[in-house]
Amino acid sequence: MIFTQSKLDRCISCGYCLPHCPTYQITKKEENSPRGRITLMRAVQNETLPAQSLLPETKFCLGCRACEPVCPAGVEYGVLLEEARNHLWQGKNRPFIVRGLFLLLKFLKVKNQFRKNRDSQSNKYLMLGCFEQLVAPQAAKDLAKIDPTISITKSQGCCGALHAHNGELETGKEMAAKLGLDLPGNIVTTSAGCASHLASVIGKDRVIEFSQYWSERTSDLTPIMRNGRNIRIGFQDSCHGRNGLGIFKEPREILKKLGEYVEVPGAADCCGAAGTYSLINKKNSRKVLAPKIDNLKELDLDYLVTINPGCTRQLKSELKRNRIKTEVVHLASLVALSKSLSV
Repeated sequence: MIFTQSKLDRCISCGYCLPHCPTYQITKKEENSPRGRITLMRAVQNETLPAQSLLPETKFCLGCRACEPVCPAGVEYGVLLEEARNHLWQGKNRPFIVRGLFLLLKFLKVKNQFRKNRDSQSNKYLMLGCFEQLVAPQAAKDLAKIDPTISITKSQGCCGALHAHNGELETGKEMAAKLGLDLPGNIVTTSAGCASHLASVIGKDRVIEFSQYWSERTSDLTPIMRNGRNIRIGFQDSCHGRNGLGIFKEPREILKKLGEYVEVPGAADCCGAAGTYSLINKKNSRKVLAPKIDNLKELDLDYLVTINPGCTRQLKSELKRNRIKTEVVHLASLVALSKSLSV
């Protein structure tokens, strides 16, 4: 069997997920919704349809999991999508870009910015990430700077999130378990997407995303000024942070200490990055992001803050393409800026 039957059985086909699904909002077609995809999964499981009939939907779906918090039956749609890709994204069915990324991780050792280990005699370890070190390394560097009590093991491996989401489910789980052994205490990360995957394998009690970690450390934060006024700050939720880990209040409470916080309309909606999605499916990625771009043009923000490196990369490139001057930064970097002003 391709799917965990008990997880398929949970769906009651109520349709509560439809208004929250980005791809359904684009097409208004049932098969492009979580409910429609689960119907296809059941048909494949029952051998009514061939598994290949599900392949296009595994590529069109972002995997944002926006359907999960609103589901009254508690369907774990993200798990079902991973199981579908694990079966289908093999050989020539695996997107070419994903194959390239796997080869990069296999044969190239991603160089991180830390030259030596740091043993802070604490039970807290900084997770460095793999592609985070390529696309958005500043966040981990800033966290290491503002909190010297976190230990750093520079030779650590990948958490396996990329693999789990892209057709190598068991490999992704094994990599997460190994990282949990290599970093034996609490693991603090500046990547909400990695945090969600890692927590699903080694437990939420051991994994702490940055905004969760810093939400109890806001007493010494100083508002950041620009041209004699508090900076205007917006926030983009991480899909796996919000829908997978329930992260919502923590980053917003921190940002309110740093300047004038402005809630971005649709902040909880996917930015279209969705792991490898923006690389595989750029056209639809931009369709998903388009309403948010229109809103950001009107808000005149100084900073748009993220807690996930994929979101950072996506929003930086797309805001630049649309000539929006708002600067995209990770929350850890804005906290570091605030703390530097109070020294």
